[in-house]
Amino acid sequence: MNYWLMKSEPDCFSIDDLKKNKVERWDGVRNYQVRNMMRDQMKKGDKALFYHSSAGDETGVVGEMEIIKEAYPDSTQFDPKSDHPDPKSKPENPTWLAVDVKFVRKFKTPIYLKELKLDPTFLGMVVTQKGSRLSVTPVSKKHFENILKMSV
Repeated sequence: MNYWLMKSEPDCFSIDDLKKNKVERWDGVRNYQVRNMMRDQMKKGDKALFYHSSAGDETGVVGEMEIIKEAYPDSTQFDPKSDHPDPKSKPENPTWLAVDVKFVRKFKTPIYLKELKLDPTFLGMVVTQKGSRLSVTPVSKKHFENILKMSV
Protein backbone atom coordinates (compact mmCIF):
# COMPACT_ATOMS: atom_id res chain seq x y z
CA MET A 1 0.00 0.00 0.00
CA ASN A 2 1.12 3.52 -0.79
CA TYR A 3 0.40 6.72 1.09
CA TRP A 4 -0.21 10.13 -0.45
CA LEU A 5 -0.83 13.77 0.35
CA MET A 6 -3.28 15.38 -2.08
CA LYS A 7 -3.78 19.13 -2.15
CA SER A 8 -6.89 21.11 -3.00
CA GLU A 9 -7.76 24.73 -2.42
CA PRO A 10 -10.76 24.68 -0.05
CA ASP A 11 -12.67 27.30 -2.04
CA CYS A 12 -12.50 24.96 -5.08
CA PHE A 13 -12.98 21.58 -3.38
CA SER A 14 -12.77 21.01 0.37
CA ILE A 15 -12.85 18.11 2.79
CA ASP A 16 -16.45 19.11 3.55
CA ASP A 17 -17.31 18.73 -0.15
CA LEU A 18 -15.82 15.23 -0.16
CA LYS A 19 -17.61 14.36 3.10
CA LYS A 20 -20.92 15.43 1.55
CA ASN A 21 -20.33 13.63 -1.77
CA LYS A 22 -18.66 10.54 -0.20
CA VAL A 23 -16.85 9.72 -3.49
CA GLU A 24 -15.35 12.13 -5.99
CA ARG A 25 -13.13 12.24 -9.04
CA TRP A 26 -9.75 13.89 -8.28
CA ASP A 27 -9.18 15.79 -11.49
CA GLY A 28 -7.46 18.89 -12.81
CA VAL A 29 -3.90 17.65 -12.32
CA ARG A 30 -1.74 19.37 -14.93
CA ASN A 31 1.76 18.36 -13.90
CA TYR A 32 3.60 15.53 -15.68
CA GLN A 33 5.39 14.29 -12.56
CA VAL A 34 2.11 14.02 -10.65
CA ARG A 35 0.37 12.45 -13.64
CA ASN A 36 3.09 9.80 -13.82
CA MET A 37 2.78 9.02 -10.09
CA MET A 38 -0.98 8.69 -10.45
CA ARG A 39 -0.54 6.41 -13.48
CA ASP A 40 2.37 4.28 -12.28
CA GLN A 41 2.20 4.18 -8.48
CA MET A 42 -1.25 5.13 -7.16
CA LYS A 43 -3.34 2.01 -6.60
CA LYS A 44 -6.82 1.15 -5.44
CA GLY A 45 -6.76 0.87 -1.64
CA ASP A 46 -3.97 3.42 -1.17
CA LYS A 47 -4.54 5.92 1.63
CA ALA A 48 -4.29 9.68 1.20
CA LEU A 49 -4.20 12.77 3.37
CA PHE A 50 -6.51 15.57 2.25
CA TYR A 51 -4.59 18.86 2.37
CA HIS A 52 -6.13 22.32 2.14
CA SER A 53 -3.65 24.46 0.21
CA SER A 54 -3.51 28.24 -0.30
CA ALA A 55 -5.59 28.71 2.84
CA GLY A 56 -3.37 31.13 4.77
CA ASP A 57 -2.95 30.09 8.40
CA GLU A 58 -5.48 27.28 7.78
CA THR A 59 -3.21 25.54 5.24
CA GLY A 60 -2.67 21.94 6.31
CA VAL A 61 -3.91 18.37 6.51
CA VAL A 62 -7.63 18.22 7.25
CA GLY A 63 -8.67 14.64 6.64
CA GLU A 64 -8.15 11.17 5.27
CA MET A 65 -9.39 9.53 2.09
CA GLU A 66 -8.85 6.36 0.09
CA ILE A 67 -8.10 5.76 -3.59
CA ILE A 68 -10.99 3.66 -4.91
CA LYS A 69 -10.39 3.83 -8.67
CA GLU A 70 -7.01 3.87 -10.36
CA ALA A 71 -5.94 6.40 -12.99
CA TYR A 72 -8.16 7.00 -16.00
CA PRO A 73 -8.45 9.86 -18.54
CA ASP A 74 -9.50 13.16 -16.94
CA SER A 75 -12.51 14.36 -18.93
CA THR A 76 -11.96 17.99 -17.90
CA GLN A 77 -9.00 18.20 -20.30
CA PHE A 78 -11.42 17.90 -23.25
CA ASP A 79 -14.05 20.34 -21.93
CA PRO A 80 -13.32 23.94 -22.94
CA LYS A 81 -15.77 25.12 -20.25
CA SER A 82 -13.94 23.29 -17.45
CA ASP A 83 -11.45 24.95 -15.12
CA HIS A 84 -8.68 22.78 -16.59
CA PRO A 85 -9.04 22.43 -20.38
CA ASP A 86 -6.10 21.33 -22.49
CA PRO A 87 -6.71 21.90 -26.20
CA LYS A 88 -3.54 19.95 -27.06
CA SER A 89 -4.84 16.76 -25.44
CA LYS A 90 -6.90 14.45 -27.65
CA PRO A 91 -9.44 11.77 -26.57
CA GLU A 92 -7.59 9.13 -28.60
CA ASN A 93 -4.37 9.95 -26.71
CA PRO A 94 -5.25 11.72 -23.45
CA THR A 95 -2.51 13.56 -21.59
CA TRP A 96 -4.07 13.94 -18.14
CA LEU A 97 -5.45 11.47 -15.63
CA ALA A 98 -7.82 11.41 -12.69
CA VAL A 99 -8.46 8.96 -9.85
CA ASP A 100 -11.52 8.45 -7.69
CA VAL A 101 -11.27 9.03 -3.95
CA LYS A 102 -13.56 8.10 -1.08
CA PHE A 103 -14.04 10.08 2.12
CA VAL A 104 -12.71 8.33 5.22
CA ARG A 105 -12.80 11.06 7.85
CA LYS A 106 -12.39 14.72 8.59
CA PHE A 107 -9.91 15.49 11.36
CA LYS A 108 -11.28 17.01 14.54
CA THR A 109 -8.16 19.12 14.63
CA PRO A 110 -6.40 20.05 11.38
CA ILE A 111 -2.65 19.55 11.27
CA TYR A 112 -1.37 22.87 9.98
CA LEU A 113 1.69 23.18 7.75
CA LYS A 114 3.42 25.41 10.29
CA GLU A 115 3.14 22.57 12.86
CA LEU A 116 4.56 20.02 10.44
CA LYS A 117 7.51 22.27 9.64
CA LEU A 118 8.34 22.75 13.33
CA ASP A 119 8.12 19.05 14.24
CA PRO A 120 11.36 17.10 13.53
CA THR A 121 9.20 13.97 13.18
CA PHE A 122 8.20 15.25 9.73
CA LEU A 123 11.69 16.04 8.48
CA GLY A 124 11.89 14.88 4.88
CA MET A 125 8.15 15.03 4.22
CA VAL A 126 7.82 16.66 0.79
CA VAL A 127 5.16 19.18 1.83
CA THR A 128 7.46 20.61 4.51
CA GLN A 129 10.30 21.26 2.07
CA LYS A 130 10.92 24.73 0.71
CA GLY A 131 9.67 25.14 -2.83
CA SER A 132 7.36 22.12 -2.69
CA ARG A 133 4.58 22.87 -5.18
CA LEU A 134 3.31 19.46 -6.34
CA SER A 135 -0.40 18.85 -5.78
CA VAL A 136 0.13 15.15 -5.04
CA THR A 137 3.14 13.77 -3.20
CA PRO A 138 4.08 10.41 -1.72
CA VAL A 139 4.08 10.16 2.08
CA SER A 140 5.95 7.57 4.12
CA LYS A 141 3.89 5.17 6.23
CA LYS A 142 5.59 6.62 9.33
CA HIS A 143 4.62 10.20 8.44
CA PHE A 144 1.09 9.11 7.54
CA GLU A 145 0.60 7.30 10.84
CA ASN A 146 2.08 10.18 12.86
CA ILE A 147 -0.34 12.63 11.27
CA LEU A 148 -3.26 10.32 12.06
CA LYS A 149 -2.12 10.17 15.70
CA MET A 150 -1.95 13.96 15.86
CA SER A 151 -5.45 14.35 14.43
CA VAL A 152 -7.37 12.82 17.34
